[in-house]
Amino acid sequence: MTTPASHEALRIDTHAHVFTRSLPMADGRRYTPAHDVTVEEYVARLDAHGMHHGVLVQPSFLGSDNGYMLEALRRFPQRLRGIAMVDAGVGHDALQALKAGGVVGIRFNLVGGAPLPDFRGAWRATLERVAALGWQVEVHREAADLPLLLPPLIEMGLKVVVDHFGRVDPALGVADPGFRYLLESGASRQVWVKLSAPYRNGGNVAGAHFAHQAWPLLRQHLGTDRLLWGSDWPHTQHESMTDYAHSWQQFTALVTDPQDRSAITGATAAQLFGFA
Repeated sequence: MTTPASHEALRIDTHAHVFTRSLPMADGRRYTPAHDVTVEEYVARLDAHGMHHGVLVQPSFLGSDNGYMLEALRRFPQRLRGIAMVDAGVGHDALQALKAGGVVGIRFNLVGGAPLPDFRGAWRATLERVAALGWQVEVHREAADLPLLLPPLIEMGLKVVVDHFGRVDPALGVADPGFRYLLESGASRQVWVKLSAPYRNGGNVAGAHFAHQAWPLLRQHLGTDRLLWGSDWPHTQHESMTDYAHSWQQFTALVTDPQDRSAITGATAAQLFGFA
């Protein structure tokens, strides 16, 4: 597929995963996949839904061995970018190798009670290297802990991307104090939020209800130049709830204004992920 001349015509999916069951799995993982998903399958979905580019996010169950994702990026260097997982203390040369392979940021997948990393201590040197590269730091954590996680990243001048609407407490929805903090953090202009996987905020029905309440607030406090869309394909642990087509349909039903949709899937994502 040829990239259109203008960002307004772009469609970029900023969140997907590829993996096989034969890969070495990380110790202490919360999930072990029961099926394989290849980059060819993903690109076929991009093509089928008019997407020009996609972003592969390293799944937590593969840990910091980004080799399979890097191979996928090598297969489609113009179509795809990557978000890696790294260990604290990763060196300059290793980060440069990831950059050469199409990686544009690192991810902390901290859901499910994982200990909070010490961003001001053990991780500081690594994060300073990430900041020097102009990369983003993607954070996946329940909203309650966002007020602890985001401030040191913002203080270091990093671009921070928060996954899946912020992962609120479903019983609280937009009243979740962590979500209210996320809205306030928009004033920094260093925070982006992915309008992805609403089902990870209480299931299909509750998640969709929350998303419809959250969207106007996120638009007001962050703006469409700080919001992103991601399919979350292949919807790990939620495969029975959704598929790629449904994920896109949910987004278009949520963001009904074509100009807002175009900004979110086009210029905003293109600039942040290096498709500009």
